[in-house]
Amino acid sequence: MTHAAVVRTTGRALALLGLLAVPGCYAPQTMATRGGLDSLRVQLDTLMVRDSVTYALLNETRNELAAQRDVLLSTRASSGSTNSQLFDQMSRLEGRLDEVMGRFTKLEQRPAVSVPSGGAGAAPAADPAALYDQASQDLTQGRYGLALQGFREYVDKFANQPMADNAEYGIGECYFAQARFDSAAVAYARVASDWPEGDKVPAALYKRALCQDKLGRSAESRQTLETLVKRFPLSGEAQLARERLGSKKGH
Repeated sequence: MTHAAVVRTTGRALALLGLLAVPGCYAPQTMATRGGLDSLRVQLDTLMVRDSVTYALLNETRNELAAQRDVLLSTRASSGSTNSQLFDQMSRLEGRLDEVMGRFTKLEQRPAVSVPSGGAGAAPAADPAALYDQASQDLTQGRYGLALQGFREYVDKFANQPMADNAEYGIGECYFAQARFDSAAVAYARVASDWPEGDKVPAALYKRALCQDKLGRSAESRQTLETLVKRFPLSGEAQLARERLGSKKGH
């Protein structure tokens, strides 16, 4: 809901207040006008709340885009990307922002959930599969803020579901993609500690070692790689760990 709509509704409400102040408006007309004013007040309150929520989400998305711009500039500095490649990447990010804003608009226009009579008014429970799929799609398409929110919600609400360890791993991936290696390492460590039998543990250990290396904690990184090789010797991540351990010995 746009700010202009809120202004128009505010104008209508003020006009009705003016009618109430004019002498000679007798009881029947006054009662009808007051009823209409009460209805408009409810609409105005709703519009103002929706407008503030939309603004907050837009601001968050803009911050996310700024963070991605910093990541791209860092990538360019480290990998020697050309200006053309960088501009192409930035254009794709701008397109993602437009897509995110479209999703915000749909959320804003979504009808309110009806409350059963006599009930407490709780919203229906989220579908865990749909929640995970949407977060995964957001991660794949670079919408890290939305992906992080979705994965966190999944872990909070569905910690006992089969994909909970994948969701925690997804949290680590969101942080890793934004070069927030300290936070990513914490998320990867939770995968191994909270779901020790999960199929994401080898990948989580490997990515945690990469984070530790990025943070300059070489000894911890080596120890994590050695743990990975020892616990999951046949995994693909263990082979990658052996290669990194071998290259470190060479240095």
